[in-house]
Amino acid sequence: MPRRTEHGPSARQLRVGEELRHALARIIERGELRDPALAGVSVTVTEVRASPDLKRATVFVMPLGGRDVEPVVEALGRAAPYLRRLIAREVQLRYAPDLAFRADPSFAEANRIASLLRDAGIVQGGEDGKDDGGDDAGGEDDAEDDAGDDA
Repeated sequence: MPRRTEHGPSARQLRVGEELRHALARIIERGELRDPALAGVSVTVTEVRASPDLKRATVFVMPLGGRDVEPVVEALGRAAPYLRRLIAREVQLRYAPDLAFRADPSFAEANRIASLLRDAGIVQGGEDGKDDGGDDAGGEDDAEDDAGDDA
């Protein structure tokens, strides 16, 4: 039987990715990077995808506010060897993975979907000023009180 090649990441890849994400977030939060492009910028590490052999990891990042994404990604790319050494000290792995930094596309995709929903006229519940749930809850309580009065 042929082996299926189109499957998601293994549990180990997911676990290692989360460990790397937490370690990178701690390192960036401590301010150990001295690159001018990162000065005064809060960076969110949104996801880390580890390769099947765990020797490479793609790190998805987004600066707070979503501005100046490319300079931040380039600065983190320049700091990748240094970050790899720091990760080797913090995370217990046989090999510290090579890090590749990418801008997280999920924020742009979420904004695109939100604008499509706005343009289509789809309104989220509660924004139109109507409250459908308030009257129903009171009616059920009244029915229970009436049942108790008959006994």
